[in-house]
Amino acid sequence: MNKVKKTPMKILKLRILKDFFFIIVITLCFYLAKPMQSSLVVFIPQGGVNTIITHLNKNQFDVGKFDAILIHLFGKPQSGWLEIKKTTLSKGDFLYKLTSAKAALIDVQLIPGETLYFFVKILSEGLGLDEAKLMESYFKYAPNYLDGVILANTYKVPKGIKEEHLMYFLVNSSMKMHQKWSVKLLGEYDEKQWFRYVTIASIIQKESANIEEMPLVSAVIHNRLKLKMPLQMDGSLNYGKYSHTKITPKMIQNDTTTYNTYKYSGIPKYPVGSVSFDAIKAAIFPANVDYLYFVRNKNGVHSFSKTYKEHINNFNN
Repeated sequence: MNKVKKTPMKILKLRILKDFFFIIVITLCFYLAKPMQSSLVVFIPQGGVNTIITHLNKNQFDVGKFDAILIHLFGKPQSGWLEIKKTTLSKGDFLYKLTSAKAALIDVQLIPGETLYFFVKILSEGLGLDEAKLMESYFKYAPNYLDGVILANTYKVPKGIKEEHLMYFLVNSSMKMHQKWSVKLLGEYDEKQWFRYVTIASIIQKESANIEEMPLVSAVIHNRLKLKMPLQMDGSLNYGKYSHTKITPKMIQNDTTTYNTYKYSGIPKYPVGSVSFDAIKAAIFPANVDYLYFVRNKNGVHSFSKTYKEHINNFNN
């Protein structure tokens, strides 16, 4: 078979194409290596690449229509707050990070004993969210409990998360832990039984000076419940917006909710606030003691007693 000879014209065209391709590659390499400025965290809106380029342009990012084509070559752009990690980087690195960077996460902490009322305020102020929408979203996903569903913990959430998505995440992840702990400690998950322990744990969380005291405070609660004695604990009245309020005789007299364990026997209808694993464990496994009373002493911890006479002596000392 005879080979087709390349004419000088064809050879010239091939050389021109190779040179043209080489120039394009070199130009592209220089373009992608071009330095540009960014913020450590960048917000990318939902929508097509052109929408993203327009948004970045409005926020003083050096990107144009040609970059939209390059983004398509790198992959699918993400949305939300992305962690860029650098303020100066190459154009190529920046465009690639738009398709590969991890979501920018921030820590949200719910301390043990804090109430949903104040936690929502913390979320609103720290994340720039609407309090009413946060509350509405909480009750959408946790309609049966005024408090105590979201566990005391530090949660990592994406920056820019919306109210409903945030509450779904907090409630859903907490409920998974409730079920996990229940199976671990009780061998099963019975929601009604479990949240009765959570309610007791929420009082223990408020009343205990430290973790070591928790089983002792739990013992006092269980012993009083067995004897049908009112719990008479100030911590139960530190619910909702009263989380940081000093309990006074006037408040005890006027409060008509089941949180008022001076007036009503048994435990409140709902948990008083957030709880830790230690408080729940103490609620389920109280110390094997006969204590019925306790009072804070000069050392900042509590003195426990079996009789009212001992309690008065501890109170006076």
